[in-house]
Amino acid sequence: MVENHPAVTMPTTSDKELLQAHAELWNLTFSYLKSMALECAINLGIPTAIHRCGGTASLPDLLATLPILERKKSYLPRLMRFLVASGIFTVDVPATGECANVGATSTYRLTPLSCLLVDGDDTDAHQRTSLSSFVLSQTNKYHVTAAMHFSEWFTSDEGSASAEMPYMMANGTNPWAIMARDPKLNQVFNAGMAADTQFAMNFIVSNCGEVFEGVTSIVDVAGGTGTAARAIAKAFPHIKCSVLDLPNVINSISSDGTVEYIVGDMMSSIPRTDAVFLKVRQ
Repeated sequence: MVENHPAVTMPTTSDKELLQAHAELWNLTFSYLKSMALECAINLGIPTAIHRCGGTASLPDLLATLPILERKKSYLPRLMRFLVASGIFTVDVPATGECANVGATSTYRLTPLSCLLVDGDDTDAHQRTSLSSFVLSQTNKYHVTAAMHFSEWFTSDEGSASAEMPYMMANGTNPWAIMARDPKLNQVFNAGMAADTQFAMNFIVSNCGEVFEGVTSIVDVAGGTGTAARAIAKAFPHIKCSVLDLPNVINSISSDGTVEYIVGDMMSSIPRTDAVFLKVRQ
């Protein structure tokens, strides 16, 4: 027996609302290009090139510096226009009219966002933590391929091993196993996690020191190369800091004696300690 449902009508929308919805649909459809263009800018070294040109750089400045093939240099303005529209850089256009084209005489500047992507050097008085490696750790082919399997994952057989998560369906195993057999990815991932952690820890130890009061020992769970633990140990020398992580992470680290490195799996057990440090994202 077919159950009858009351007729459903579409909500009334104006032409203006439909046009806005169409624009938002386009924005969502092509939003993946923002992260890919950001990755491209980092790999080409555009933020660092602008920084080393004194904070502003023209197209000729960039073309003289960036590793772009001669026959492909004419495409850089397109990339720069997209990066500017995405808020990664700003551009100063000569005052020759509101409809002036962005061309060779235009100059590009860093935004607060792209300042975070400048590789550190001796000329950087602010000693910023570059987050370029973090971006690259999250835009690798394994992550992107996993994202392309979302709909397939929702409709797959829940009994199969590959259906545990989209990443396993796309790549045949979990992220840790992939990194264990891909040293380059493992290096980029660890560098990315260390950079992002250092950025956060600079704020935490300076502004949230009260959370460590009364703590004499702490284990940084899945702590990677120990960036957070070393920051805590430096700011609070009385705290014994340890790092717990998988063998492919711990075995590649040269300890300087500041923290103790422990091989293990947080899903199995965590060493006894006063406190556990675990960085999560909401």
